[in-house]
Amino acid sequence: MSFEQAALLTLLAGMLVLFAIERFRIEVVAIAGLLAGYALGLYPREAIFSGFASPVTITVVEILVIVQVLARTRLVGTFADRLIAAEPRSFTTIAVLGGATAFISVFMNNIGAYALALPAALRLGTLPATSRRQLLMPISFSALLGGLVSLIGTPANLLISQALAKETGQGFHFFDFAYVGLPVAAAGVLLLAVLLPRLFPPDAEGSDDPAGEAPPRRFIVERMVPPGSPLVGLALSALSSAFDIEAHSILRSGRFVFGAREKIAIDANDILVAEAADSTFIELAASGALAPEPTATPAAAPSARSEAVVMPESTLVGSRIRSLEVFQSRGVAITGLSTRSSRIEGRFADLRLSIGDILQLEGPRRAIADALEECECLPLAAQDSRPARHRSFLPVGLFVAGILVSAFGLAPPDISFAGVLLAMALLNLIQLRQALSEIDWPIVIMLAAMLPLGAAVATTGTAEMLASSLGAWVPVERAAAGVALILFLGVAITPFVNNATVAIMLTPVAFELAAKAGHTPQAYLIAVALGASLDFLTPFGHHNNTLTMSIGPYRFTDFIRAGLPLTLVSYGLGLALICLVWL
Repeated sequence: MSFEQAALLTLLAGMLVLFAIERFRIEVVAIAGLLAGYALGLYPREAIFSGFASPVTITVVEILVIVQVLARTRLVGTFADRLIAAEPRSFTTIAVLGGATAFISVFMNNIGAYALALPAALRLGTLPATSRRQLLMPISFSALLGGLVSLIGTPANLLISQALAKETGQGFHFFDFAYVGLPVAAAGVLLLAVLLPRLFPPDAEGSDDPAGEAPPRRFIVERMVPPGSPLVGLALSALSSAFDIEAHSILRSGRFVFGAREKIAIDANDILVAEAADSTFIELAASGALAPEPTATPAAAPSARSEAVVMPESTLVGSRIRSLEVFQSRGVAITGLSTRSSRIEGRFADLRLSIGDILQLEGPRRAIADALEECECLPLAAQDSRPARHRSFLPVGLFVAGILVSAFGLAPPDISFAGVLLAMALLNLIQLRQALSEIDWPIVIMLAAMLPLGAAVATTGTAEMLASSLGAWVPVERAAAGVALILFLGVAITPFVNNATVAIMLTPVAFELAAKAGHTPQAYLIAVALGASLDFLTPFGHHNNTLTMSIGPYRFTDFIRAGLPLTLVSYGLGLALICLVWL
């Protein structure tokens, strides 16, 4: 193993760990890895930022902008209204909504499809026969399944097609992925429709089986302990047993109180930064046991109480609560935060927001809707609280035209969708400056920064070395064995990192395995694409799953219970189809 190969493997392993633990922003990790690769001599200077000019990156940006226009048509909302009127059984609801989400995801990125389907799922979750937990996980998984079908369904497919075009002069056609992806997606949606009502019955809260019940969502708040409160005199350690409250910090006369929890007793007028179920804080407030912190900025003429989730493209990601001018300027108060972060330090206003965090908001209804619209957060309500949106079918028609141009090979995707954006701009359907500012740029930057590192896997001989090492353990000269191996590697890695990174890393290895066995690379690349999108086992491998766990709410083990059968069925069916169609 050469120095370059060892350095590259070490660098990629370190980046995968950092991506998985989510301690640093993904674009920061990607840029740091990109510069480290150049410092280690893995690629020349002119290749450092070549990923930003890649047709893949450009196509992803174009689709992200187009999704913003399609979201304003509210076609999914109309679809949900009609489905609610039919009052279907839970199997039908999950199958129809999951199928619709998968269909949308065929033509746009996974996150965009999920964002379009989420309001419909929240509204359908109010049906007597269906619970929210039966619908949110299926639309997350269905969006990933739908991405298997087409060239633009996920960035991983675009990356793989571009790599094939560089190697052979001809990439995949628009629906080449459908020979495997469409049956796998259809089988997956049907499996979810059968499985989810049994895993998460709508009456789980009242059932005798506590395993079926999700823990109530817990919120972090900052509250004052008024004189006469039953909390006065209690030790911090006693709050958990007495009220099911976890105290993160306590302030007295403006200063933090430190020490052993069992030795710190609560005094009147102390400020608590604590975490508990929303119902707990409502009951304590009603009884006078807790009160709003006196110096907190009150909501201007509060008329509504709402919850909203921080989406991947939101401008709030990474910001502290105290700096959210988008709410403060409208008189909207942030009264609570539900987060997966384990680092709760300082005061409530010092907390940083992450993807999937849920905000509790109080203020004028229209002000809340306007603020959420501006910062790209999604309200979690049975009824859509956003302002009425445009229902024209013209944006959909333009998008379909772009898809047809690309599907029939009249122009590559980056050119055809550039034409769609131009037409939308000329018809005043989109303001490009505003739309570009609302793109999920961390994902785009991560994708562009990883491309040179993926190319280095091939140019440094690392892919050849890995293929030779794997060949010592697996009979890769047999096509089915090599395809099964590369598909397994994709399935094993993608629950921990995003699918674009998986595709970038495994594509050079797939080429080497194909060459070693004397086969054409198409079957191996389809296996990479499939494996990179079978991300059903963890809540942090894909942003859709992260949002789903927060909104559901779900336990970590719920993803194993629902995702493992889906992964096994998708793996087996996908492998059989690859061998049948591509070998």
